[in-house]
Amino acid sequence: MQIVEVKTRDEKKEFINFPKWLYRNDPNWVCILDSDLEATFDPAKNHLFRQGVAVRWILRDESGKTIGRVAAFIDRVRSGVYRQPTGGMGFFEVVENREAAFALFDTAKNWLEKQGMEAMDGPINFGENDTNWGLLVEGFVQQGFGMPYHMKYYREFFESYGFMNYFEQYSYHRPVMNEKGEIDFPPRIMKIAEWLSKRPGYSFHHFESSKKAKFASDFVDVYNSTWSAFKEDFTPLDPELIDDMFRKAKPIMDEELIWFAYYNDKPIGFFILLPDVNQIIKPFKGKLNLWNKIRFLHGRLTHKMTRMRAIVGGVNPAYQNSGVESAIFYQIYQVCKNKPWYKELELSWVGDFNPKMMAIFQALGAERAKVHITYRYMIRDKAGFIRYKDEMAAKTRNEPAG
Repeated sequence: MQIVEVKTRDEKKEFINFPKWLYRNDPNWVCILDSDLEATFDPAKNHLFRQGVAVRWILRDESGKTIGRVAAFIDRVRSGVYRQPTGGMGFFEVVENREAAFALFDTAKNWLEKQGMEAMDGPINFGENDTNWGLLVEGFVQQGFGMPYHMKYYREFFESYGFMNYFEQYSYHRPVMNEKGEIDFPPRIMKIAEWLSKRPGYSFHHFESSKKAKFASDFVDVYNSTWSAFKEDFTPLDPELIDDMFRKAKPIMDEELIWFAYYNDKPIGFFILLPDVNQIIKPFKGKLNLWNKIRFLHGRLTHKMTRMRAIVGGVNPAYQNSGVESAIFYQIYQVCKNKPWYKELELSWVGDFNPKMMAIFQALGAERAKVHITYRYMIRDKAGFIRYKDEMAAKTRNEPAG
């Protein structure tokens, strides 16, 4: 077998096309758009290259056929806040061959070690964790846009190599309507949410493209106040990056599915839901040519996207447990009354370290449908492995983890 670093145009094509061959007989797999994948490794399009580096490889067998691929990357800002310097590996795909899988793991590990990394997380994305993050281990159904799908045999490869379960990610699903075709959210939750929505000082507004900069600033305000005390790898967000995120999402977003909560005009919470574009792009096989753009537009206009995915949400800690989260979903409930083509709500993902959010999803009547795992491999075990939620518990108590 031969490991080849991806540099040439043909090697980039091999990296892109290998999963299309690997999953050719799997009806649940949806191909990432070629342009989105390439943008991840383009310094001009991925802002993380300002603070990091990425490299990728393909694996060929003795006949020269591609049988696997992998990428490794370092976000120096994120790495600097872990207990040890930590890099990432992702975009892992391989035939059912243990030797081939281990060769790919070795390649990523050895490169990261040479860069001074002492741990390796994977499979993750060289980007934000709402996309291509974690290994699918339960719920082998067609994934929502941005949620990764994998071969069932990957789990054994990861765990036998020595990757350990750093945290689990749960996706919750629920139908929007009941068997009678009526919008159906838990009455108790909706009653509390309606009451809060009418209390003096509270207001709720959906996203508007004409006010994109304001909503980007509000997003950052809530995010930084919420996650600074919660995420070990927290780094403050730049409003410019969120403004760019909204710009890129414009072709697929429904503005009435993105909601912000305010108290006396101060942003205190948000939930961002997007229609599931995978329901349209599945037959595109990664290509977004002119014909597929026309097909996409037709699919959107004829409401082929019937699933909504809540990709991120947060509430300022000072307003948590007050019903703000439910009140935001009350606004979405009102939207669904006027848009009956939305049949399913996906809430993905929530980590096993976040019981409050899991409780909210369960109170909304959603059930756990999928499980992904983010693994950590200790390249140098100086600090010792500890699961994410144990690190968070120690941080809360101001104790050393481990």
